[in-house]
Amino acid sequence: MTNERQATLYGLSAVLLWSTVATAFKLSLRYLSPIELLLFSGAFSTLLLGVILLVQGKLKLALQCSRREYLLSVVLGLLSPFLYYLVLLNAYALLPAQQAQPLNYTWAITLSLLAVPLLKQKIGWQQWLALLVSYCGVVIIATEGSPFSLQFTDPLGVFLALFSTLIWALYWIFNTRDSRDPVVGLFVNFICGFPFVLVAYLLTAEIRLPELPGLLGAAYVGTFEMGACFVLWLLALKKTANTARISNLIFISPFLSLVFIALLVGETILPATFVGLLLIVAGLLCQQLRRKPR
Repeated sequence: MTNERQATLYGLSAVLLWSTVATAFKLSLRYLSPIELLLFSGAFSTLLLGVILLVQGKLKLALQCSRREYLLSVVLGLLSPFLYYLVLLNAYALLPAQQAQPLNYTWAITLSLLAVPLLKQKIGWQQWLALLVSYCGVVIIATEGSPFSLQFTDPLGVFLALFSTLIWALYWIFNTRDSRDPVVGLFVNFICGFPFVLVAYLLTAEIRLPELPGLLGAAYVGTFEMGACFVLWLLALKKTANTARISNLIFISPFLSLVFIALLVGETILPATFVGLLLIVAGLLCQQLRRKPR
């Protein structure tokens, strides 16, 4: 098997698993509160990443970080897994999965906007067009096809879903300062973020042993969404000579996710969801437009 075929296989595997995440969130939240799901899924993910590093012979690198790198991991761990997943899971608890998933997908638009003040990047007409088109899709989804009414299904849920994109974009902007092996960095971030999760759990939740379906859901979310997908995607990017081709595979994910939501969660997918998602993806594609050289 050639490297490009391996890259495509890894990329498609990551996309397929990512497409099941919204369904896994929604099903797991039937048995667990958001903070419980975050606690147990984070534990499973940290364990998986530790095993991967152990097999690769890189676990010792997690103990050899500089003071600056550990401080960076505290900041990154606060942003994700703690704040990002806590806000996102609360959005999923309030909204239908078919709404929460596409709204969260706009994080790339948020990232391009935050890059202006934080990374001193200029914003071109592509970004403004992407912003306009994508957030038209957001309004259509959030109002279930009645954009001019501005009556959202659940205003708090919509706010949390969009706020999660801000946290996730901040995470990736700060992550650009991390020169460590990506899996090592992610593992240390999860270790540093776990105390925040544990304190929030002890302060807000009743300590109990969850039902088996809830634990299985947390294991799935932690193993795949927080761990395996990241590793598979890194392998895909490492193997390919055409990063853009592999990166475009991600646009399959939100549409495939709607299929799983309909089949497994039982939600009836509204036409407004599909139309809004098309606009969001169109906006993301606008970001890839480049001016022709003079």
